[in-house]
Amino acid sequence: MIKSSAIYIFILLLFYNTLNAQENSEALQKRSYDYLQEKIDSFDADTTGLGAYQNALLAKAKKEHNYEKMAVAYENIAFSVSEDVSLQYADSIIIAAKRTHDKATIGSGYLTKGIIYYIKKQYKKALDHYIIANDYIANTNNAYLKHKVKYSIANIKFYLGFYDEAAILFKDCSDYFINESDLGYLNSMHSLSLCYNKLGKYSLCTATNNVALQKAKETGNKLSESYIYHSEGVNQFSLKDYTEAIKNINNSLPEIIKNEDFANETVGYFYLGKSYLALKDWDKALSYFKKVDKAFSEKNYIRPDLRENYEILINYYKQQEDTKLQLHYINKLIKADSILNINYKYLSGKIYKEYDTKALLTAKVNIEKQLAGKEHLSVILYIAIAILFVIVMVLLYRYYTNQQMYRMRFEELMHYRDEATTPQTPVVEDFETPEKNTESKKPDINPEVIAAILKQLEKFEAQKKFLQKDLTLVNLASAFNTNANYLSKVISYYRDKNYINYLNDLRIDYIINLLKTETKYRNYTIKALAAEAGFSTAQHFSKAFFTRTGIYPSYFVNELNKEYELT
Repeated sequence: MIKSSAIYIFILLLFYNTLNAQENSEALQKRSYDYLQEKIDSFDADTTGLGAYQNALLAKAKKEHNYEKMAVAYENIAFSVSEDVSLQYADSIIIAAKRTHDKATIGSGYLTKGIIYYIKKQYKKALDHYIIANDYIANTNNAYLKHKVKYSIANIKFYLGFYDEAAILFKDCSDYFINESDLGYLNSMHSLSLCYNKLGKYSLCTATNNVALQKAKETGNKLSESYIYHSEGVNQFSLKDYTEAIKNINNSLPEIIKNEDFANETVGYFYLGKSYLALKDWDKALSYFKKVDKAFSEKNYIRPDLRENYEILINYYKQQEDTKLQLHYINKLIKADSILNINYKYLSGKIYKEYDTKALLTAKVNIEKQLAGKEHLSVILYIAIAILFVIVMVLLYRYYTNQQMYRMRFEELMHYRDEATTPQTPVVEDFETPEKNTESKKPDINPEVIAAILKQLEKFEAQKKFLQKDLTLVNLASAFNTNANYLSKVISYYRDKNYINYLNDLRIDYIINLLKTETKYRNYTIKALAAEAGFSTAQHFSKAFFTRTGIYPSYFVNELNKEYELT
């Protein structure tokens, strides 16, 4: 009887609580959207009760068929649920946003999904969604969303190693957000400081951190303070002040761990390990390097600078003659490289690798054979030496073949461009007479329009206006008082190349002539030469130079200097 009564009371309480929750939900739905959103935004560390407001906002939006608020409600939930289901809510954001037919709302939906992918460290998918978001948001007047996209794309550029380009974007974002969003400003400044560190601008990194730290303290943002201390810790390591680096990073980690940011937690451990290693404290260093390895094992998280973690561990256990652990970390490094080669194609050829894939695989095979007690090691050694000899001979043959080819192309440049002052500046007397592409079809454009465009091109080439930066086809067409389609067709037919190649060739021919005639330019860095020629980056300049000439600018400058030394 007592047992039956207890069950009855439990059912009544459950019914009462369910009914009460329903009444509370209905009461909340009668509140305004602004009230509900304000309540949601007010939750910080303690999220007890947050779900009630989130669900009320979503239910209200669904009931009123307000798709814009529905998208906002799904976004609120997406960032408060686990990573496993966050993408499902991101898809719901986009579905609701598309029903609004509003570009800013749709773009914001794709941006949110990209941010979730970024948090999950799926950078390729994040960038894909950022680009879609930008396509929508670029056609709106929403400056806040435009800078939010710019900040997101800058983060991807940073992780891909385009630090110069990322720094420009972060600086633009910090200049905008300073009057719009404290958090946006602090995030932008923190990211900007990281770029300065990677670019070796350590003083500028510290100065940026100091400004950001003052702002974080003024606004009471403890989490941002931690990230700034984290950045400065890494910067102090770069400045070889290892004690200060340890102090700053340890100061930053509690809040970062509380924020469940395993990525920056791992980076902190890595630089703590390197700092202790520099201080010759191997025991502490190893403990942190193994924490980095644990993050990779559990989260599959790796980035280019963390790769060194495994090189250090491999070398350490090699010195300790512990072949089992050496093999273990070689396998980890092989796995890390496979991930980096997928996510960091740009960096894969730039990062110095003490253990490239072939060397790692060879070492792996040799150690496995040692552990398994394989016989005939001398035969294997002879085979390995023979293979290595063949590889070396092939590489030498390729090297000398390339050197001969480069030298031949250099001599061609010297002989056939001696009379050129501004190459590719044809004198156009009549639009019918210039040299033109015989394979492509003559553009179906009014002859007078063609003549006007050709005359503008002649002026453009003669006055070297092709040296201007960020010169797009649309911008040039606008300057010529024509449209991009006409200009593209005329260039393709009468200059026998597309717009990009046309512009690049003009710039490269100009810089070749400059290097040949002006001695001072041979002392310029490749980056400085790129800027002189109107290119945005040294990489783009080198690629265009090679496409045009078949040799790299560094080789051309070196050979020029040799030529003039001999004379």
